Amino acid sequence: MKKTLQASVLGLSIAASGAAMAEFDKIRWQVPMGFPSTLIALGDTMPAVSEMLKEMSDGRVTLQTFEPGKLIPALGVFENVSNGNIPAGYSWMGYEWGQVPAAALFGATPFGLESQEFLAWMYHEGGDELLKEVFQPYNVYPILCGTISPEAAGWFREEMDSLDKFKGLKFRAAGVGGEIMSEFGMSVTLLPGGELYQALETGVLDATEFSLPVVDEQLGFYQVAKHYYLPGWHQPSTNQYLYINLDQWNGLNKQTQALIENTCKAGNTMALAKAEALQGAVLKKFEDQGVELHQYSPEILNAFKEATDRVMARRSESDEMFGKVYSSMKAFQKEHGVWKKYGYLPRDFGMEE
Repeated sequence: MKKTLQASVLGLSIAASGAAMAEFDKIRWQVPMGFPSTLIALGDTMPAVSEMLKEMSDGRVTLQTFEPGKLIPALGVFENVSNGNIPAGYSWMGYEWGQVPAAALFGATPFGLESQEFLAWMYHEGGDELLKEVFQPYNVYPILCGTISPEAAGWFREEMDSLDKFKGLKFRAAGVGGEIMSEFGMSVTLLPGGELYQALETGVLDATEFSLPVVDEQLGFYQVAKHYYLPGWHQPSTNQYLYINLDQWNGLNKQTQALIENTCKAGNTMALAKAEALQGAVLKKFEDQGVELHQYSPEILNAFKEATDRVMARRSESDEMFGKVYSSMKAFQKEHGVWKKYGYLPRDFGMEE
């Protein structure tokens, strides 16, 4: 009797497991990426998410990642997902901000929310709902799928100790930060990461920003520019997304949708942990290689903040959705500020040079 009962329970468990597994849709999607998978924390998150999806679904949900330029141009994820040319893609949100101004706020907001604050706003203060609202008219369902620590402010050939030195500078920047830098007479252009070293080396660019120190190291900027500026005021958090064509998304059942959403949440944890773990050692290495680390002076940061306020007010006035998203972010930032001030030790407390 006991053995019969055990066998029955085991059989029911296996059947239930098989039934549950059968609920996952069987999909095979090609997912081009905006960054090479070799870029730590920035480009390797989506391949890891893809592997987790495959394992958890027993191979039923396969999102095959492709390196930039293999299927579509590196900066073409939004357009191609929106048009239905590809079912999904992975990129930093903000490259499409000329068409979708509010998108840039979800990619990075100058003097905005830091990574952990951004996650709090997204999942508990209405940010994710606003994200979906912004992209619904473009037939895109975006999922936050990789948030990382602040970027550095940029690589320069000379010390940037006055605002006058920014005038006429040929500088690479993306999103809202680029528009703000233009306020200081900088000639701002947008180039993908793979083209930046050569542009900096040949003088097409005078200076550039791109990502975390560990990513900038991989791209070799320290070899052609020796002044490295922080903090990344223009990107206190940097956020990547899995863009899914809305028709494709609506064709999935609830279990498959939940699997993808929750696996991307795991991707956020993994990306942020990796980003925080690696930067200190890289900054020490830069110093050993003759790179001078700088913090922008209060005068320069205040000037950037004033310019940010002007640009944000102008954009909020000209685009209703931009204003709606930015107002939500700033309201949470203000509310959270009391906790941020009193709940944590000052960042330099107990630290020795």
